[in-house]
Amino acid sequence: MKKLHFTLLLVCLATLPALLSADTVVEEIIARVNNSIVTRSEYLRSREQLKDEAKQQAPSNFEAVYAEKERDVLRDLIDQQLLLEKGKDLGITADTELIKKLDEMRKQMKLDSMDDLEKAAQAQGISFEDFKQNMKTEIITQQVISREVGSRINVTKEEQQQFYDEHKSELERPEQVRLSEILVSTEQAGDDQQKIAAAQAKADDLLKQIKARTNFDEIAKKESGGPSASQGGDLGYFKRNTLAKQLEDLTFGMKKDQVSDVIRTKQGFVILKVTDHETAGIPPFSEVAQGVQERVYMQKLQPALREYLKKLREDAFVDIKPGYVDTGASPNQSKPVVTSAAKEASAKELKKRKKIGLF
Repeated sequence: MKKLHFTLLLVCLATLPALLSADTVVEEIIARVNNSIVTRSEYLRSREQLKDEAKQQAPSNFEAVYAEKERDVLRDLIDQQLLLEKGKDLGITADTELIKKLDEMRKQMKLDSMDDLEKAAQAQGISFEDFKQNMKTEIITQQVISREVGSRINVTKEEQQQFYDEHKSELERPEQVRLSEILVSTEQAGDDQQKIAAAQAKADDLLKQIKARTNFDEIAKKESGGPSASQGGDLGYFKRNTLAKQLEDLTFGMKKDQVSDVIRTKQGFVILKVTDHETAGIPPFSEVAQGVQERVYMQKLQPALREYLKKLREDAFVDIKPGYVDTGASPNQSKPVVTSAAKEASAKELKKRKKIGLF
């Protein structure tokens, strides 16, 4: 399970430059963004990551999907540098948020300390420092977008209702239940009937606590032996014909917030809670209002963010090497004059990256 969770680290690190020897590789700078740089190795790595994503999202048509997005690779790298610098201007450090996210990951992997998390990264061949820096970058850019762009977007009730009316067919859904579990495992008990009986007694006691109005999520976090314990036992949504018949017949006959009796399974003794039960068909607006609001918000966010980033370009020093194109460039962007100070700053940035092993 730890290895499964750590796949997240590999995904997050996909955009980081490879560990190349500075003695054998002359790193090429393809863009200068104020005092920061974009290197050719970063550019190539981003293209490869994009290609991998296209293969996963559209395996039968990935070349067309890749071709459509590939032209914006340099634009996105420049966007990132502009947002990071804006974050610095706004005093956003993301230090506290980074610690919280790393601690959440540690808990999900059931590790005792941050040192254990670092060791798990090293065991996967991952630089923990690089991973933390990449996560920090994501936090800072998202906070800048939220503060500078998202906070200025207003979604009216009329816009939400219009979206709902125009997209009803997309909102249609099958019947499904959302489940949470508390598992008292018997995997280590083997055929020891005394241990199995003890596990059942524990499960019975937990059910009594739940019926006495003890919070299900809290009990799951403290007592469940399942992989979903850190999420309060949440297992997500299940459509019909995706559960074992015994569990499907039981849970689809339950109402929202209803809790099952103790159930004997191969893994042990399970208590299930139906946290949501959606009927088939088009849901009423009241049930999907939050999701509709988020979708309208995202529709407005993308063009607003694009305009914001163009404005940042107009106020910045952005110099692109001939042969490369920034598709996010503003028509009001002036051609920068490459000063000796800018070249010196770029050289320092490149030297810094080599020193910490980014290439």
